[in-house]
Amino acid sequence: MVSVGIIGATGYAGMELVRLLTCHPGVRLAALSSVSFEGKAISEVYPGLAKLCDMKLANEDEVIAASDVVFASLPHGLSEEIAEKCVAAGKVFVDLGADFRLYDEADYKNWYGLDYKKPELHKKAVYGLPELYRERIKTADIIGNPGCYPTSIALGLAPAIKNKVISLEGIVIDSKSGVTGAGRSPTQNTHFPEANESLSAYKAGCHRHTPEIEQTLSELASEKVSVTFVPHLLPINRGIESTIYCRLTEGIGLDEVHKHYVEFYHGERFVRVMPQGSYAEIRNVRCSNFCDISLHVDARTHTLIISSVIDNMVKGAAGQAIQNMNIRFGLDEAAEIGRASCRERV
Repeated sequence: MVSVGIIGATGYAGMELVRLLTCHPGVRLAALSSVSFEGKAISEVYPGLAKLCDMKLANEDEVIAASDVVFASLPHGLSEEIAEKCVAAGKVFVDLGADFRLYDEADYKNWYGLDYKKPELHKKAVYGLPELYRERIKTADIIGNPGCYPTSIALGLAPAIKNKVISLEGIVIDSKSGVTGAGRSPTQNTHFPEANESLSAYKAGCHRHTPEIEQTLSELASEKVSVTFVPHLLPINRGIESTIYCRLTEGIGLDEVHKHYVEFYHGERFVRVMPQGSYAEIRNVRCSNFCDISLHVDARTHTLIISSVIDNMVKGAAGQAIQNMNIRFGLDEAAEIGRASCRERV
């Protein structure tokens, strides 16, 4: 039985970890922490957890001491010191924030405005996208859990890039996310009357997930890949749909592309390549760890159109973090996240 701790347990992603881990057959929740609600029971913050998890929220040092693996769901800039404590104590650290996602410190400074405080820790870190980096995850002490948008996009594009069926020039990505992706702290844009019955782009061409997206695509292609990425806010609680437009290689058609995708994801528990003619829909992945991908071709412009959908709170955050933990500790990779029957809290 693996002892699990969560730092930042009262944010949306932290709460989702609690929701899923209370049902996990191979772990026990050892300790939870929250700076904002320390000393309170988590069920006081989220009444839906009453009688499912009534643990009192402790401090981060108590969480580290009690756990074999520590999840941190915190804003960027706060995870390095926690990771250092975990490594020193022989604990595995899974970061749901941005601090261990980027290989290049210059990218982190450019997009997040901070330097690495502990550069030596980043040499130990592994980018935790299981479908692409499973072998690396198996022995990692620090796992940088991917961002929600980059997850949907990397999974959507990986087979096309690896099989060289698209041009690497001019890739355009139009992504739409539910409001939980913005976190629990309210803003004007996520305020109900502002977001409801509306759809708006934001941070067009300058979203912080851009270097993470390009990093993974460039590694897949073995050359530099740049994309145009425009995210949008959807008036729903949870879910991401990424529509990706790219130019097909001459002579390549939909049948061949679809075959490559089916073969690439053969045996993958959480990626579903949709039959030709159908469309990936957010409602079909809600509260699950699945990524559904549908493929379409505009024959007039010879453009491949990829639709990739995930639940941003599960495959885009907590579910993928648990998938990484399962791999790292030799548990069934689909343990708990292989079913979507736990009631949602958000």
